[in-house]
Amino acid sequence: MYTPVYADNTGFTNDDVILYQENEKWGLKDQDGTVLTDAIYKKMIRIGYHTWLVQGKNDKFGLTDEKGHIIIEPKYRHSDRIIGKYAKFGNSNDFGLYDEYGKLIIPHKYQKIDLLFGRMFLTYKNYKYGVMNFDGKILLDNEFDDIYMPSQSVMRILYKGEWYEIEKADSGALILPENAKTHIYDEDSGLNLYKFIKDTGVVSGYSVLTFSDYIIKIISSISPAHEQTIDDLMLSYGADTINIYKKFSWVPKYPITYAQKYYQIMRNPNSGPLTDFRNDLKRKMN
Repeated sequence: MYTPVYADNTGFTNDDVILYQENEKWGLKDQDGTVLTDAIYKKMIRIGYHTWLVQGKNDKFGLTDEKGHIIIEPKYRHSDRIIGKYAKFGNSNDFGLYDEYGKLIIPHKYQKIDLLFGRMFLTYKNYKYGVMNFDGKILLDNEFDDIYMPSQSVMRILYKGEWYEIEKADSGALILPENAKTHIYDEDSGLNLYKFIKDTGVVSGYSVLTFSDYIIKIISSISPAHEQTIDDLMLSYGADTINIYKKFSWVPKYPITYAQKYYQIMRNPNSGPLTDFRNDLKRKMN
């Protein structure tokens, strides 16, 4: 059985160590020059005050503490640092999130984990979106077709073909309560829920998706596929994403990664070319 290992919390922090380089690899020393971690890592990126995101053998990413103890074995192809104090690791469909002590905040079962306003994370699995807070508590289960926040006080949600908007009554930062789906109407939440039509030109009347519309939507999927490809290739460089532009080692990976992302977009039942048509049918059938 796996026993989690956390960074020491003894007053010794990342401010007490020195990053050093040897043979183009990185390691850690204390202020007296004593080696804490041999220079064996291609990258070492600071996470808060207690851990380091590292790139080890076979370009895989993991996590060590400020004394060089391995918290997460370098075994993930992709990594990212979020707001300086969280580390995200994953391969393709198993992203998870850790705090600066190496504590698992979001389990390794998501295709995407992104930052939202209001100290929240957007999660994505099986083509459905959900929301968690910074403590890893579920605010919205992964059962929504789309979720985004146009501002810090507004969240828009697509659910079963209908758009809803959650708004903070006082225009402050929106923070969802736990189990928000059942508690959104609580008076103490200070939140208002509205149902609205996002694009009346599409959803009103008896709209029909023509062949020309379909071709346009297929072509328009090219840009999101490109953006997701670049994001994916950037993640493979950890937080040091500028390397994707300075080096060309990513170029051979681009066609295959792009094809995978384009296929995922086309296959996604919630954002593919026929999404508007399907949602319109759902509304008429309800």
